[in-house]
Amino acid sequence: MTGTLVLLNHNLRLHDNSPLHAAANKGPVIPVFVFQNDTKASWQLGAASKWWLHNSLQSLSNDLDSIGSRLIIREGNSYLVLKDLIEETGFRDIYFEQSLLPSAYIHEDRLHKLCKRFKGEAKRFPGQTLFHPSQVLTKDNKPYKVFTPFWNSCLNHHVVPTPLPIPNLKSPVKWPTSQKTEELDLLPSGFNWTKTIAQKWKPGEANARLALDSFVTEHMSGYEDNRNIPSLTSGTSKLSPHLHFGEISPATVWHYAKKAIFDQPKSDNGGKIFLKEIGWREFSYHLLFHFNDLDTSPLNQKFQSFPWAQDNNSLLAWQKGQTGYPIIDAGMRELWQTGWMHNRVRMIVASFLVKNLRIHWLEGAKWFWDTLLDADLASNSASWQWVAGCGADAAPYFRIFNPILQGKKFDPTGDYVRRFIPEIKNLPDRYIHEPWTANQDILTNAQIELGKTYPSPIIDLKTTREAALAAYQQTKSSQALVV
Repeated sequence: MTGTLVLLNHNLRLHDNSPLHAAANKGPVIPVFVFQNDTKASWQLGAASKWWLHNSLQSLSNDLDSIGSRLIIREGNSYLVLKDLIEETGFRDIYFEQSLLPSAYIHEDRLHKLCKRFKGEAKRFPGQTLFHPSQVLTKDNKPYKVFTPFWNSCLNHHVVPTPLPIPNLKSPVKWPTSQKTEELDLLPSGFNWTKTIAQKWKPGEANARLALDSFVTEHMSGYEDNRNIPSLTSGTSKLSPHLHFGEISPATVWHYAKKAIFDQPKSDNGGKIFLKEIGWREFSYHLLFHFNDLDTSPLNQKFQSFPWAQDNNSLLAWQKGQTGYPIIDAGMRELWQTGWMHNRVRMIVASFLVKNLRIHWLEGAKWFWDTLLDADLASNSASWQWVAGCGADAAPYFRIFNPILQGKKFDPTGDYVRRFIPEIKNLPDRYIHEPWTANQDILTNAQIELGKTYPSPIIDLKTTREAALAAYQQTKSSQALVV
């Protein structure tokens, strides 16, 4: 009996799974996940992502069991693992969802050669994005570098595919052996820092669909305003980790939200703004596909000569949430404790790192990559370059987020700051975003000793802003001379 091996490395779900659906229409199916722990890869899976992957694989395995199938897990070089599976099972066809990451191209080409060698077929399917990047080009047949015309082109010329149901999977006569999820060593050893993460997050397709339903039916109507308030736990969809691991497809999110928009009041733009955020995810993948060094090199080449600072002490203070600026420290501690950070706060902490501290955006990207549950290479790279001013449709370099003003505007009563910085929770609201301006009596009553119980600011905002702008002018001037 012949059948199809379906590689589920990028789509850990049963709904709207094109390769799984196509394989089910042909005959028996063996779902496969290959964990390729490549120590030479530029971006090895981060610690937070490993925790999510462990739980997501267990969830997918249970889901497949419930429909009479099973997940085969193997660790090793994907080419060699799949070659072994072909020889063990006689299944010569391999179906998979195409990855848009640069590192995947070579692996996928090798799969085509492997199947051809065994007189089979390697077939890739879309699904990681709403539209394949090769579909969305300018009139000059070039990739877009500005979001608005890119998104308008998507909406005006392309149709989002209708999501597919769960397929009926036929089992092989004999199943190949599988490793247990625990054997992949994805969970932390020694100190278990994931307890608070596990309390907040529930990986798996079923939980992804529950999160989507909860957000769309209960919270999307207020999304336009609530998405900027970090103290609101329901202000954003929290779908990014689920999308990153393919537990839910972007097409499913799109159609579910689109349908609900018709039930919203005409004056409410929450749904439209939410769909636009899906568009920004799409744009990030578009950029990485066309500019495959986006994860390491500035899209705006003049930033190659930018005078970044080398300051390990400041970098460490930023990483640990010890900068003395409460909104910055609250965001970095939220990231450490929960594996996630509110999007508004991500922009504030990123601006502080690359502009006030003038530390290279790659240092921030690396830290986010290791600590974020939704550490998506496309979104992470594009977003850091956007804030740094060197990416596509980037924020102007002179736009430098002031953490005090941002805190007062989006966390006016300090609820978010107090949640993650309990050592200053007793401060009155007017001082919560700038403790150093409180007099000694107020600090004493709040049980705060600046420099000991909570750090004094590690830098001066005005001075560092001026230095950052001067560095940018220096870069522009040197570029002009070269030209």
